[in-house]
Amino acid sequence: MNHRRFAELTERDGVDVLEVAATPGRPEVDPQLGTLGDRRLVVLGTDADLAAVVLRIMRRELLGSVVVGFVPTKDSAVLALWGVHGDAVAVALGGEVDSVPLVRDDAGGVLVGLGEIGTTKGVGYCDDTLAFRGKVSAVEVTPGPQGVVVKVIHRGLTGKRLRELHGRAFQLGTLPIVPVKDGTVHPRPMTRWTWYRHTEDLRVARGVV
Repeated sequence: MNHRRFAELTERDGVDVLEVAATPGRPEVDPQLGTLGDRRLVVLGTDADLAAVVLRIMRRELLGSVVVGFVPTKDSAVLALWGVHGDAVAVALGGEVDSVPLVRDDAGGVLVGLGEIGTTKGVGYCDDTLAFRGKVSAVEVTPGPQGVVVKVIHRGLTGKRLRELHGRAFQLGTLPIVPVKDGTVHPRPMTRWTWYRHTEDLRVARGVV
């Protein structure tokens, strides 16, 4: 727990605080979703904690009605993607609401920040465009305006080469790999993997206070 950030939230008027375990699931999150009303939900934690909460919002079909704020307790890919600068607490509690693409995977999860795949050999597509064929050093995927931003990385004796693609989905057929989603390692190796834009966006607090 980041005690300074926790204090910043609890000292604000009108803020109800509930402490839960890391990457909370249905028993911890769903009862709170049922009592939100028109209040926004602020997550204090890691990108993985935020993803766990967003997953429950999606599963409960509440993406259109719940506004999510985020106060990270460590370095966060999400805040950079959302364009939040300065006082993250103030933005989470009072920032303007905007919609951002919500990215899912074909294993039933969501991606709110950074998806990572290490060195592998296979075939990857971003929509209908061939992203790579053969061996790559790494693949990084983040939510983007169209759905996903895909960075294919090759490292060699001549340095690092990067190819960036934008689309609604990224699909990979590969030798067994273990994807990392928002800092969380997938529990088993996969030979096929897809990240794709959900049909409904996520409503977040990220605008100017």
